[in-house]
Amino acid sequence: MTSINIGSLIEKARATAGLSQRALADATGISQPTLSRIISGDRVAKLPEIVAISWATGFTVAQLTGTSTVADRVQCAARATNGSDMQAMRDALLHFLELDDYLDEQAIPATM
Repeated sequence: MTSINIGSLIEKARATAGLSQRALADATGISQPTLSRIISGDRVAKLPEIVAISWATGFTVAQLTGTSTVADRVQCAARATNGSDMQAMRDALLHFLELDDYLDEQAIPATM
C-alpha cells in the first residue's frame, strides 16, 4: 500500500464524487493542504482519514486503498487501531469491510 497509489485513488474518488478538494476537505474535517499532500503522495493517509474520505465520496475503504482481500483490509485496520483507542473508527471500518466482502461475494462490481 503506497501513498502515491492511495493518493491517486483518492483523487479519482474525489473527482468521481464531483467534489473539489475544498469541498472534500470540508466534508471530512481534513485540512485542504493536508488533503492535497495526501493526494500528491507527499503524506501518507491515516486510516481515520481514509474512512472519512470513504464516507464523503461514497467509495469503499478497499477502493481507496487498493486492497483486494478481506485479510489485507483487516491487517490495515489492525495496524491503525493497535493501542490507539479508536474503537468507534475500528467498528466503522470493520462494517465497511464486511459490506465490501458481501458485495464481492454477490459479484457486484466496484464502480471505479
